[in-house]
Amino acid sequence: MSIPSRVQIIDVGPRDGLQNEKTPVPAAVKISLVQRLQDAGLQEIEVTSFVSPKWVPQMADNAEVMAGIARKAGVRYSVLTPNLQGYEAAVKTQPDEIVVFGSASEAFSRKNINCSIAESIERFAPVVQAALAAGIRVRGAMSCTVGCPYEGGIAPQQVAYLAGLMKGIGVQRVDVADTIGVGTPRTVQRAIEAALKHYGLDEVSGHFHDTYGQALSNTLAALELGVWNYQASVAGLGGCPYAKGATGNVATEDLVFMLRGMGIETGIDLDKLVDAGAYISDFLGRKPNSRTAVALLNKRA
Repeated sequence: MSIPSRVQIIDVGPRDGLQNEKTPVPAAVKISLVQRLQDAGLQEIEVTSFVSPKWVPQMADNAEVMAGIARKAGVRYSVLTPNLQGYEAAVKTQPDEIVVFGSASEAFSRKNINCSIAESIERFAPVVQAALAAGIRVRGAMSCTVGCPYEGGIAPQQVAYLAGLMKGIGVQRVDVADTIGVGTPRTVQRAIEAALKHYGLDEVSGHFHDTYGQALSNTLAALELGVWNYQASVAGLGGCPYAKGATGNVATEDLVFMLRGMGIETGIDLDKLVDAGAYISDFLGRKPNSRTAVALLNKRA
């Protein structure tokens, strides 16, 4: 086992976490959340997405949010771009990285964006080329890498196929995402190993939803392979609009607590992170969906 001594976390709460919230979250609250996350030591934050407000009304204030954040040196701010039109709007806001996406499941791809996996990646080729030409980094989110709500289990070769397509259009790094949270340690390891056929260890991140309570054990399984970059969502925000019943990404607070207990450095101040999660949870009118946050807040009280 070659467990890394340091882990870098991408907090996807402001984008992936908030996009499904029915309550409109004002731009000022989103900006404040990003500020609190970077103050807590997060060096990568997925801020917003440039999708049609018709499909994701919560992200309609994308440009306002990007303009409002007080950027901090050493922090990478990323945005999701679904097509060239979205990219053209995004590039005006000067993101450090854009995120394109594809599914390892043909059925999910057709239900989600109404085209095959190959067609979806082909659509992203001009977006990737434009971003790279502009000096903007490109990450590829690979969804449904272990399970799909329509197909069931996903074979590792499907993950390798998607990773190969992404590599082919110039995507620099990829997320191995268990979108519906059905993965267990060995299935997650097989999905990661499939991605590693096309990408190096420094170019692969883990993105685990906690639907069945497996996200932390799946993170440990990925750590055993040497993966050192992970996505998490402050207060456990999120879900998936196309995967009924899927809960949010692993809570950033829970991930940081586990890593700290293992002696793995993250550069994140857990108390400030808990404050950030409490801030957005208070606005949404509920407790954080993080065991660590609830425990620490109870202890403070």
